Amino acid sequence: MNPAHALDNIRIVLVETSHSGNVGSAARAMKTMGLARLYLVSPRCQIDDQARALASGAVDVLEAARHCETLEEALYGVVHSAACTSRRRDLPHPAYTPRQAAPELMSMARDAPVALVFGSETFGLSNEQLMQCRWLLNIPANPEYMSLNLAAAVQVCAYELRSLVDGNVLPLPSFEAARHEEIEAFYRALETTLVDLDFLDPLAPKRLMPRLRRFFARAGLEREELAIWRGVLAAIEKAKNRPD
Repeated sequence: MNPAHALDNIRIVLVETSHSGNVGSAARAMKTMGLARLYLVSPRCQIDDQARALASGAVDVLEAARHCETLEEALYGVVHSAACTSRRRDLPHPAYTPRQAAPELMSMARDAPVALVFGSETFGLSNEQLMQCRWLLNIPANPEYMSLNLAAAVQVCAYELRSLVDGNVLPLPSFEAARHEEIEAFYRALETTLVDLDFLDPLAPKRLMPRLRRFFARAGLEREELAIWRGVLAAIEKAKNRPD
């Protein structure tokens, strides 16, 4: 299965969500990353106008959500499940960050359904619910304030999954690097101009030119940029020779 299609096998399971706005925001977070399978386990809210408003263009994900009475029902048919929690608790489960877990989750999702489970805003997931999942997901956060919004947690996990899809890396803009001899000619012209402006004393140059070389070396000059700088030097020379 194409990695992009593996996203079709990712279930986002929200357990006992109490705020409809969070359901809508989670649906939006999902759709922005290409996820569409939303499962609601015993929700404590309705799909109301607030949910639809916060879902924005993801109302289709919201309306297609599957309602389940139990977490067991929502996990039926999956080959793997990972529960998002801020606490390790006294459980034997392997625990990973979303970034660590994403490659394996996507690999499994190429062949069969996989679920990411999120608890209620107030209480999170109970130990019993966590025991039904195979992994724990811990989102790295400020240890002094680890209260992450439900939809934000969904967004973080969905992003890590999406980032593994081929073609998501933005291509670097192409440019033509300046050649060595062109850069050296520019340095000679620059030095000459600085001497003419009495900015550089050729008898006591100190480290001005080496520092300027280091500055431009860090920038990585392109041919077009070099042409601009040569134009600047030409304009300076023209202005210097202009009658007052």
